[in-house]
Amino acid sequence: MSTDRVDDHVRRLERRLDAAEAVLAIQNLKARYAALVDARFIRGIVADGPLLNELAQSAAGLFCEDGRWDGGPGLGVAHGREAIAARLAAPTIVFSRHFFIAPQIAVEDDRATGSWELLSPFTRPDGTSLWMAGTEDDTYRKVDGVWLHESMALTTYFVSPSGQGWPRILA
Repeated sequence: MSTDRVDDHVRRLERRLDAAEAVLAIQNLKARYAALVDARFIRGIVADGPLLNELAQSAAGLFCEDGRWDGGPGLGVAHGREAIAARLAAPTIVFSRHFFIAPQIAVEDDRATGSWELLSPFTRPDGTSLWMAGTEDDTYRKVDGVWLHESMALTTYFVSPSGQGWPRILA
């Protein structure tokens, strides 16, 4: 095999490895986002001010400086880390769990797109427990070697009562 063919083969393998590592990094990014936004609620109560602000800042830090968070008509839109942190520090619910599943991630160099199915139980301040199902469509950008959300847009398919609700919230 010629040196040129070997070099070409190695370059293709490196690109495939980079793309696979990017997909894993993006999956971890989404998992960190879910953990942080759900940590804002402790046993069905919104975390206290300093902890809530810290969690909101950490979640906003997973976005590019000029990132866009779009929660749809019900939750609004925030542009830039500061606005995203402010939005996340003002929750409209008292409990949630974000289950992101079935990711479809496409990587092209230092940019990527992703689509995630979302199932989320949540509780309103009046105690009403609901299920929400939807999709989050994201764009990502690699900044200084780290994958970040460039934009995130939620499309809600349905919100439905959970019946008896969550009898006891332990975490």
